[in-house]
Amino acid sequence: MLLVAIIFIIFLSIGMPVAFAIGISGVAFFLQHPELPFTMIAQLPIAQTQKVPMLAIPLFIFAGNLMNATGITERLVKLSTLLTGHMKGGLAQVSVVLSTLMGGVSGSATADAAMEARILGPGMLKSGYTKGYTASVIGFTSLITATIPPGIGIIIYGTVGEVSIGRLFAAGLMVGLIMMLVMMGTVAVTARLRNWKPEREKRASFKEIFESLAETIWALVFPILLLVGIRFGLFTPSEVGAFACVYAVLVGVFVYKEFTWKRLRETMHHTIRDIGAIMFIISLSGIFGYGIPIERIPQMLTKIITGLSVNPSIVLILIIFFLIFVGMVMEGSVAILLLTPILLPMVESLGVDPVHFGLIMCSVITMGLLTPPIGISMYTVCSILECPTREYLSEFLVFLISFIIYIIILVFLPDLVLLIPRLLYGS
Repeated sequence: MLLVAIIFIIFLSIGMPVAFAIGISGVAFFLQHPELPFTMIAQLPIAQTQKVPMLAIPLFIFAGNLMNATGITERLVKLSTLLTGHMKGGLAQVSVVLSTLMGGVSGSATADAAMEARILGPGMLKSGYTKGYTASVIGFTSLITATIPPGIGIIIYGTVGEVSIGRLFAAGLMVGLIMMLVMMGTVAVTARLRNWKPEREKRASFKEIFESLAETIWALVFPILLLVGIRFGLFTPSEVGAFACVYAVLVGVFVYKEFTWKRLRETMHHTIRDIGAIMFIISLSGIFGYGIPIERIPQMLTKIITGLSVNPSIVLILIIFFLIFVGMVMEGSVAILLLTPILLPMVESLGVDPVHFGLIMCSVITMGLLTPPIGISMYTVCSILECPTREYLSEFLVFLISFIIYIIILVFLPDLVLLIPRLLYGS
């Protein structure tokens, strides 16, 4: 597997598309082991996409795009502004709350960052926020969206690692709220230091908030419906994805009455493109990952790390440093696909709850979207806001520190992370 890893890194460094880098480097393992049937190279990508839980990924992508096309996003922006617009740094606080509310709609940090950069970015710049700060706050708060169900990275982790997606979704709610509070605190401190004014002069009245809640309630209850449906056996994770699509269409057609045939065609176009890219990577990862158990990589890694420490917290911290580096050079969903079968058996052997580890792993790797050199969300936001990368990097340090604080909370307070899963499912 060492040769496979070297080839993979070389292909990435020369700019080869990730899917091809994964597939071709995976074939190298079979060339090293001629006793293995070469027909496996064709069979593994097909088998990788035949897992029933994997069906949740395209369905939730479609559901998220449908909800964005039904007018839910505009209503969530209005609600977020009413809730936090009176605070100092009001628009930055709006970004935090909006990302939290979008968690049940989008599931993609990059999609949320792009949306907020277009909707909130111009207003923040006009209000005196620097481009670097605007890009940083929008980028880091978008990470909340990837944590609250239905986050795509969490679904991939649960499917590959055979971990309960229902429990992961339940833990994601608590973890998303923790991240929201940390980010709101960061914005409050920085806004006070820079004396940025609120977006609204007065706190919104109860009547205004209630009326906005009535409009957005269909989006706000969606994550709860997902958890209730999975917990009480009404749906499997795959079936709840189909329910999400139907739910989004019904809300768009009969409640908001903004979903037209034209929007449906546009939504289908974007969805097919998104699904094609993600599922192509997932299918070819089957070739890459085939040799991992054969070469006993998890056992070797466990022996190396436990040689340094057997304390679960210290082991988690060592893994986090490794994941930060991986997230900087590899796309998030790819890293989760490739590393879950390696790292999960090791942490389980040390007594770490797989749901607890999954939320830490997905959070840290997703943060790589905001760091060079890969940083998809970073480049997306900077491009939309016309913000030089150096200006972004000069401002993002304070949010990076707050994100590290958030990760420390997750590592050392596992009972807090697992509170909702234990309430719903038991210990």
